Amino acid sequence: MGIEIELHPIQKEILLVLLFSPEVSFSKLNRNKVSTDQFNFHLKRLLISDLVEKADRSYVLTQKGKEFANRLDTESRVFEKQAKLSVLLCCIDKTNGVTKYLIQQRLKEPYFGFHGFVTGKVRLGETILETAKKELKEETGYFGKLELVGIKHKMDYANDGKLLEDKFFFVIKATNLKGKLIEKFEGGKNIWLTEKEIFKLPNLFDGVKETFELINQQKLEYIETKYKVTKF
Repeated sequence: MGIEIELHPIQKEILLVLLFSPEVSFSKLNRNKVSTDQFNFHLKRLLISDLVEKADRSYVLTQKGKEFANRLDTESRVFEKQAKLSVLLCCIDKTNGVTKYLIQQRLKEPYFGFHGFVTGKVRLGETILETAKKELKEETGYFGKLELVGIKHKMDYANDGKLLEDKFFFVIKATNLKGKLIEKFEGGKNIWLTEKEIFKLPNLFDGVKETFELINQQKLEYIETKYKVTKF
């Protein structure tokens, strides 16, 4: 679920003051009347982190600070976590009447050794298809026709109810593939398999069945599922 962001309560208070007042003097910034030495220390930490900057005799949030502070819940003073965004690539090959799908075994944590479709994070400033094109080339060596066929919201929970991962996948069907397959790379390896062979694999990711349902639909579909996992 990501690493919890740790900020001192005084630093959080400074960010919240600036979140609602674009430009604030030093005296008004210290609205809880913390000792000057202590307040200066925490304000300096925010300046060094490039979250706050000085403007004449006042202080303002930097662009980085605006995005950062906006994630801070104003009541709980806790940074809100958000689900991750990824693409899921279902690569399809039909040769001599046999349909095969490209499956990747994950060789890095978490889920080391698990099998599933190729996935990749959506980076800031990228469109979904830009991410899909990049990940397809980097992870498989292929390029081809890409089509958005569905959206999956997948939540993985431990047996004790703890949320382990929360992801939205933009499911992309990849056909008419060209290029040379990257069979193995640092972090994973790829193999072409039939649907029947895929469901015989050990450590198959939850949700593969739902992905097949999405790629076989005639219209864009959305599915949302919670899973309990025993390995992470």
